[in-house]
Amino acid sequence: MSISVLLVDDHPVVRSGLRAVLDTAGPALDQARPEPDRAHAVRVVGEAATGEEALVLAAHLRPDVVLCDLRLGAGIDGVQTTARLRELDPAPAVLILTTFDRDAEILGAIEAGAAGYLLKDVHPGAILEGIRRAAAGETVLAPELQSRVLRGMREPLPRLTDRETEVLRLLATGATNREIAKTLFVAEATVKTHIAHICTKLGVDSRSKAVHAAQESGLL
Repeated sequence: MSISVLLVDDHPVVRSGLRAVLDTAGPALDQARPEPDRAHAVRVVGEAATGEEALVLAAHLRPDVVLCDLRLGAGIDGVQTTARLRELDPAPAVLILTTFDRDAEILGAIEAGAAGYLLKDVHPGAILEGIRRAAAGETVLAPELQSRVLRGMREPLPRLTDRETEVLRLLATGATNREIAKTLFVAEATVKTHIAHICTKLGVDSRSKAVHAAQESGLL
């Protein structure tokens, strides 16, 4: 019995490369495994360029595993796509395969129901093994990410309000308090209050450090 996989990535070249890995490298790698350890074949049943397209195809094709990037261009991202895929019946296992390894993104994907999180620089064999483990209901995390996920669960990232996030994004552009106030149609005093709250939540003492901390943690 094969494991059906839906590929979700907004770059056609990446999807083609993944298909080649799964269709070609997969059987070759399996031949190198001892006979008792050879797993079910992995079969690509479809490709999607957006989260919205992935939802439609997954409902129709009913794949065992969805191999999904985190950033999908315009529309819903990989985390939102994961959450909505997991609401389907039957729900596919979702394995994130991306270049982004910031803590907020990793934790966001896991909290949304992803079976695992791999980086695109892993060996093809790790992708195949991840797909098989995800299909079997196991959690798949690159070794270097495991401790970060556990730490993030013990020490959750600060939760910013929508308005605080807006202010933080404008801060990251180098906007002054006056410019932020004008953009958001609020008083400068209100902006200063938001910045103070942001700094307190992020444990920093300046706007530049707040932007840096947010970027490092994946809040921006």
